[in-house]
Amino acid sequence: MSLTDVTDLHEEFDGDRLPPGQRETSKFPVLSKGGTPDWDPETWEFTVSGAVDDELAFSWEAFRDLPTETQRQDFHCVTGWSKFDCEFTGVPFATLAERAGVDDEAVHVMFSALDGYTTDLTLEECMREEVLFVYEYDGEPLAREHGGPLRVVTPHKYAYKGAKWVDGVEFLTEPERGYWEKRGYSDTANPWREQRYS
Repeated sequence: MSLTDVTDLHEEFDGDRLPPGQRETSKFPVLSKGGTPDWDPETWEFTVSGAVDDELAFSWEAFRDLPTETQRQDFHCVTGWSKFDCEFTGVPFATLAERAGVDDEAVHVMFSALDGYTTDLTLEECMREEVLFVYEYDGEPLAREHGGPLRVVTPHKYAYKGAKWVDGVEFLTEPERGYWEKRGYSDTANPWREQRYS
């Protein structure tokens, strides 16, 4: 499988690879709003809803049959650590958007997760090539504590914008705020501008 390296995206934001206020780590710390939710591959379902032509629902098996990409990305946590050169394999956001047919009125996207977590991004930010629904990390199934079976990765944002245990996306015609955004975290979350809190 070919590998796309997007670790130079910091250049787009006129910043160093390590954003200000971050420290590089070789570990992959685990941070979540609560415990790790249970999931059953037989009953798990991923939904695409809202301002789309066709609402979609995928079983785990069907989701795994979607076209995938492998990318080398950097990962920036709002708590101040960054991990370089993560290899993530998953389904590009744009692939799901194209299958659903996004309404011209859609401007925003809300991600939902098995543990009740939500986070939001503009549609434009979601359509970037490096936004993936990931189920493999460094060639292995994504560990439960890191959001397995499926999480979103958003290397151009702090990682709270990448929902763990993601199970759905809703296309919105008006902006809404997610879990941490309602609690004072930045809605834009640009690591190179240190947009940690609103």
